[in-house]
This record gives sequence, structure tokens and C-alpha cells, in this order.
Amino acid sequence: MHRALGPRAVLRPGPEPAHRRAPRGRPLIDADALRVLHRAARVLLDDLPQLTDRLLCLLQEQEPAYRAALESDTPGTWQEVHRSLRHSVSSLLDPRGAREAARHCTWRIGATRAEQGLPLDALLHAFRLGGSLVWQDLVDETSRCAPEDVRLLVHVASDVWDFVDEHCTLVADAYRQTEQRLAWRRENRVRLLAGALLDGTSRIADLPETAAALGLPEHGRYVVVAVAGEAGSRDAELGPATRAHWHAGPEVDHCIVLAPDGDTPAGVEPRNAPGVRTGVSSAVDGLAAVGDARRLADVALSLCPGTGGTVRLTDHLPEALVVSCPELGTALADRVLGPLAELDGADAEVLVDTLATWLACEGSAQRASRRLYCHRNTVLNRLRRFEQLTGRRLARPTDLVEVGLALAARRLMPR
Repeated sequence: MHRALGPRAVLRPGPEPAHRRAPRGRPLIDADALRVLHRAARVLLDDLPQLTDRLLCLLQEQEPAYRAALESDTPGTWQEVHRSLRHSVSSLLDPRGAREAARHCTWRIGATRAEQGLPLDALLHAFRLGGSLVWQDLVDETSRCAPEDVRLLVHVASDVWDFVDEHCTLVADAYRQTEQRLAWRRENRVRLLAGALLDGTSRIADLPETAAALGLPEHGRYVVVAVAGEAGSRDAELGPATRAHWHAGPEVDHCIVLAPDGDTPAGVEPRNAPGVRTGVSSAVDGLAAVGDARRLADVALSLCPGTGGTVRLTDHLPEALVVSCPELGTALADRVLGPLAELDGADAEVLVDTLATWLACEGSAQRASRRLYCHRNTVLNRLRRFEQLTGRRLARPTDLVEVGLALAARRLMPR
């Protein structure tokens, strides 16, 4: 840690003439101040191990972060402080020659301490404390050997503290840049781990790291929420107490949600913004199965109307079966509803709409007639006509299942 003096023009002594003549254009008092400074700095350089020990004692007393650093790596911390002080005191004697080495040392300390997680406030305090200690030792040494020269140090005091400020700024810049780089790496690693989990390509050996990175337990019940729409995934907010991890995609965002203990997916309540489509998967056990949940969430999303809303897979399993295999869904629709193609388009739509409404009303012709604004007998006549054209009997359970799936395929499959 560079605690000392800066490479300013006033500190560029050059060779000292025997008669101590001031450099051309410089006051004599500056040359005398540099002479006093250099004499004290040489003594500090010889006593550098003791200076290092004293600074570490102060840090241990005043900075808990450095107490922990000393406990974990005493030799390494001592060497770091010693190296920093050596560069700092050397800068008093040869500011021009020692400048780059001192800056490089400070930068490396800032980067290393950021990687280790030492708080920046503690690091800056250490630099300022070191600067104070060096300055005090310069004054004490001059007072001891030549008390009459202490007043001359005033003329280099501003340069000393400018140097300390410069290196505090430098170490803070190194710390912040390293911190930003580490944060980017962490975010990218989290994204890769979450992406592999959702894709179903995550390795079993990576699950503990993935759980730690996402802040979710490895074992638990999970649902995945798939969100699409201009408003973006964050508008489909979850409950405030929900533990979840969002993963942004180019078109669809996914959220891995830890379902409360014993809860069903109904416990996950997305709040959609207008125009946002949301699909919620059924629950799966453990992070290892999140890839399956994501595929189910995408199926639920495909069932969501274009105007927006939320579709829970568990509430739409028949439709999910149809869209999960489009080829079979299309084949079923053609097989069951194909005979209606011989009718006029409007006539066929009336029969299909009547059948769908009757199914939505749980087989009640009376309720269906109220929705369709027609007589109950009209509904029954249309249903009988459908049976005649398709050869299906709506009273037969197997036929009714096929008809319901065929209608779902017709509604959901692109035509």
C-alpha cells in the first residue's frame, strides 16, 4: 500500500551539488526542503521492516478486515504492505524513476484485494493510514537529527499528500474495475448455469453449484413460468415472498420458481401486464427436472391467446396433449371433423361453434341455447346433424373424447 509521497516536479531532486545550489529557476528553500526530505527518507528505507510491522499493528487494531487477512495469510499481507511502503518511500528519493513501479504496485494491490473481497473502505483506510505513518516518521526523524530543519518539510507536505491521494484514487479505480469484471463473470456464469438447467443439459455434478448460484435449493418442488410479450418478463410479477430466478431469452423469458412446501402450481400467481402471455408448467421435483418443467411451460404458453393472459398447464391438459404433437393433432381433427368440409363454410362453422359451446356448458343444451341466442331444440338439432355427418355419437364416451380433442386441435393448430 502506497502510503507516501507523490511524483511531482518539486520532488525531482536530481544530483545534489556539493554547495547545495538550488536548481535554476527554483528557490533555495525548495532545494533545502528536498535535502531534508531525502535524508529522512533514507533512514525510513533502512528501517522499512519495522515500519511495516508498525503499520500492520495499526491496521490490526483499527480494521477488522485486515485482522481477518492477517489471520488467513500473515506472510502474504506483510509482504504486500512492505512492498507498497518500499515503493512509496523510494518515490521520495526518485519520483521520476519510481513512479511507474509504484503505480503498478498500487494497481495490483487494488485488483488483488477486490478478488479477495476485502472491503474498499478498509483498503482506502489502509493507504491513508500508511501515508500518515510515513509522514509522521519523516517529521520524527528530522526532529531527532536536525530539529531546526523540521520547518522545511512544510514545503513538501502538499506534495506528499497529493501522492497519497493519487494512489488512493488509483487503488480505488483498480478495485472497482476488477469488481465489475468479476461481477460480469459471475453474471455470465449464472446465466450459463440457468440456461443449461432450463435446456435440460445441466450435468448432475453441476447442480450444487447451480443451486448456490441461483439461490435455490437443489431439492424442492419447482414450476417454470414462460413469459412473452412486449412488456417483458418482469411485468409478470410473482408474489413478494416467492423465491425465483428469471432467465431472459430473445423472445421468451423463463422463471424458475420454488413452489411453497405442499403447494400446487396454483400457488404461483403471475400478475400480467396487458398484452403479456404467460404459461405456467406443472410442478416437478428438484432442480434436475427443471428442463422438463420448462418444456411444459412452453406448451402452456403456446395455448395462451395472443391478446395476453395466463394459462396453467394443469388446467389445460387435453389441449396440451394436442399441441405437444401437432402432427397427431392435425390428423385427429381431419379424421373427426373432415366430413364437415363438404358443407358450406358458414354452415360448418355454425355446427362447430354449437358443438364447442355445448361442451363448454357441460352438455347442457338449455345453457348452450342461452349463450347462442337460439332455442334449445335448435341446439339439439344441430348436434344430431353433426352426429349424422361425422358418424360420431356424442353419448358415447370414446367418441366424445375424440370430438373434444379434435375441436381443440382445430382451434389451436395453424390452418
